[in-house]
Amino acid sequence: MPESSPETHVIDFRAAEQLLAARDPRGAIRLLDSVISAHPENTAARLLRARAFFLAAQLRPAELEFQIVLEREPDNAFAHFALGRTLERAGRSEEALRHFRLAAALDPRPDFIEAARFAHDAGDGDGERKPGPANGDQE
Repeated sequence: MPESSPETHVIDFRAAEQLLAARDPRGAIRLLDSVISAHPENTAARLLRARAFFLAAQLRPAELEFQIVLEREPDNAFAHFALGRTLERAGRSEEALRHFRLAAALDPRPDFIEAARFAHDAGDGDGERKPGPANGDQE
């Protein structure tokens, strides 16, 4: 087996991104394991591995990785959102909602806001928003 170096870790990270895009999360995890072993402080690699765990339906490892990312970057809106999705998928809706709301507060992207149920508060539950003060309309 070739010796690991910073260059091979970059190559493995980029290859893991490609594998994840090609819907091979287990292959991505295998590559990222060696990258994270060599560089445990690499938050980008941990975030990518968390996404791979999620796509492989390995929810507990995904949750742990997202939590490590959030310990280092508490203002990472995507990590809050992804942790929320992970918790939601594990049947822990109340915990998930907390992270969805943090994600929406940090970055008001439509998908984050919808997951946080801010949009549902103003709508009738069918995904359509009703006019009113909650939607920025004047009374």
